[in-house]
Amino acid sequence: MNAVANFFTRLVNRYLPDPLVIAIGLTVFTVLLAIAFQGTSPVDAVRYWGDGFWDLLEFTMQMTVVLLSGYILAKTPLVDGLLDRLTGRISSPRAAIVVATLVGAVGSWINWGFGLVMGGIVAQKLAMNVRGLHYPLAIAAGYSGFALYGIGLSGSVPLLIATPGHFLEDRIGIVPLGDTVFSPVLLLTSLAVVLLLPLFNTLLLPKDPAKVVEIDRSTVPAPPSIDRDALSERTLGQRMNDSPWVGIVIGAMALLYAILYFTDGGTLDLNAVNFIFLFLGITLFARPSRFLAAVADGIRTIAGIVIQYPFYSGIMGVLVGSGLVVAFANAFSEFSSGQTLPLWSFVSAGFINILAPSGGGQWAVQGPVMVEAAQSLGADVAATALAVQIGDQWTNMIQPFWILPVLAISGLKLRDVMGYLVLVLVFLGLIFGTAVTVWGFISA
Repeated sequence: MNAVANFFTRLVNRYLPDPLVIAIGLTVFTVLLAIAFQGTSPVDAVRYWGDGFWDLLEFTMQMTVVLLSGYILAKTPLVDGLLDRLTGRISSPRAAIVVATLVGAVGSWINWGFGLVMGGIVAQKLAMNVRGLHYPLAIAAGYSGFALYGIGLSGSVPLLIATPGHFLEDRIGIVPLGDTVFSPVLLLTSLAVVLLLPLFNTLLLPKDPAKVVEIDRSTVPAPPSIDRDALSERTLGQRMNDSPWVGIVIGAMALLYAILYFTDGGTLDLNAVNFIFLFLGITLFARPSRFLAAVADGIRTIAGIVIQYPFYSGIMGVLVGSGLVVAFANAFSEFSSGQTLPLWSFVSAGFINILAPSGGGQWAVQGPVMVEAAQSLGADVAATALAVQIGDQWTNMIQPFWILPVLAISGLKLRDVMGYLVLVLVFLGLIFGTAVTVWGFISA
């Protein structure tokens, strides 16, 4: 296993470009696919790309806020102290890899934004404390837990089809979470990932001490602090910046609103999560000056999102406008049976996700095709729908779209971790592929 990991690490170090170059390359590749297989003219393909380039602006902003607020919350004195106590108890590289994977996995199952950020932060803290820990693998392990996000409490597809008024309600009705996230198959799948993925990641630890790359501790910024001795010499405005009452007052107001929101029947969507995380961060920092210092440090975690997400939105525009998504989905469903449709839905979704990663957006296009196939073949709709979600989360392991914030936190390059994530992809493919296959046969 170590030799295979070294092979893929050397391979990606030599040939893998930066994420922006990958996004541009995927754009050109998608345009060529549309021209070659759909007969789309080059002019129309470019038109689809440009028209779709800004379609995910709202989603991009939601993503930037959920990741920034998750980062801020993790950096508050309370949470940061808890994480320090957790990571301070770890002394061996093997245990560190297990903990990083578990934090990323459990956190992502609860809420994908929080888990994505927390996995990277905990991995970095472990690397600071544990001597001999291979930093690239620690970051890869923390990110690998993100593979559970889609079948957890914040998965976009299960939440969407469980919400009254969703766009496929007239065809499949309301599919409760008891049939998806809390179904025996998915609960066992999640448990298998939580138990087995940490152990698999430990097998990737370098056996040769000369190949261990530890974290450069001088590059990790120190937490913000306040010069209390100089407070008496500051102006009224500066004292307000450092007053804890500012954060406490607005935090109490936000808490009241959150209570009113949920008592009025509000749901835990992205905007609600962002609101809660943001004001928890403000409240726990209390002092605006400390909060803004954490914001300034966290901005670097979202820089790649702001620039690169529109490129994937443009790719989705080409996939939808040319009909490539429907063509891909139809191609897989044509040779499926009622028992095997979930498996091929999983495979097709994984392939499409490499071109245009977006769980909810992908379901909006691929969902109607797979639902129609499920109903015509007698396949279970819940199994088919969640197979699409699982395929999406599976190939996120090698799709640069989601790992950008983790790379920003860690200071590493994509090529530093990709060799390990390729092996994680193969391992998770066995677990997820088995799960959707079994689900397909027992539910059809």
